[in-house]
Amino acid sequence: MAPVAAAPASGTTDLVGNDVSWPQCGKTLPSSTAFAIVGVNGGLANNTNPCLSAQLAWAEGATETSGVTAQPKVALYVNTANPGHAGSWWPSSNIIDDGKVITNPYGACAPAEVGQPAPVNRACSYMYGYVRAYQDATSRGVANPGPYFWWLDVETGNSWQTGTSSNPNLDGPSLNRANLEGMVAYFESITDSRVGIYSTGYQWGTIAGTVPSSSSLMGLPSWLAGSRTLRGAKSSCSLPGLTPGSRVSVTQYVSAGLDYNYSCP
Repeated sequence: MAPVAAAPASGTTDLVGNDVSWPQCGKTLPSSTAFAIVGVNGGLANNTNPCLSAQLAWAEGATETSGVTAQPKVALYVNTANPGHAGSWWPSSNIIDDGKVITNPYGACAPAEVGQPAPVNRACSYMYGYVRAYQDATSRGVANPGPYFWWLDVETGNSWQTGTSSNPNLDGPSLNRANLEGMVAYFESITDSRVGIYSTGYQWGTIAGTVPSSSSLMGLPSWLAGSRTLRGAKSSCSLPGLTPGSRVSVTQYVSAGLDYNYSCP
């Protein structure tokens, strides 16, 4: 997300981590890092990072002897989106891949008429997010998804619903929040799993708008991209979190083609 900047100052005493995903396939990664965050997808919410297995192995090895930070040694992040009917798949029920019926806070996701696609409303947006999270945890190659911390990567480069309306089923940010709430619900249903939001203030505001107090997105930890240097990343720890009640937990900057992350105190 952030622009390329100068390499980290040599001899720095600050413990910084790295995040990696499909753009780093085949690249030389640091032999040691304070903590690692690995991307599960290959840039889209419906595909897989082709180097996921290798990068998870790197993350486990590179963090074995690293210093202590407030972050888990290895965490994961997933691409998110709400494409509606423009996507390759759209839900038509509250049933997920394994046949389980999901309790949906927005009601039933169902076609208005037999043979027609289900509408792009909050109920179906919630199910789209829930199913994508389920797939990320069960079909991408993550052997034991429960103990991980999962970050939701929310970027304007992916497909989202747009437009504003007083009707929440026609309001783009309301639909997008429902989608992300579905992802949060699945990940939080996994034993020990915790969830945070990875974005910038501008992108988050454009996609999700104002988060109401009733939303499960309230208070989730924030991982802020956009800093140019380690100094800038440290300063960004004092910025507001992405949702009301959220604390900035991690900040990111890019140097020499690699993403670096600072764990906020």
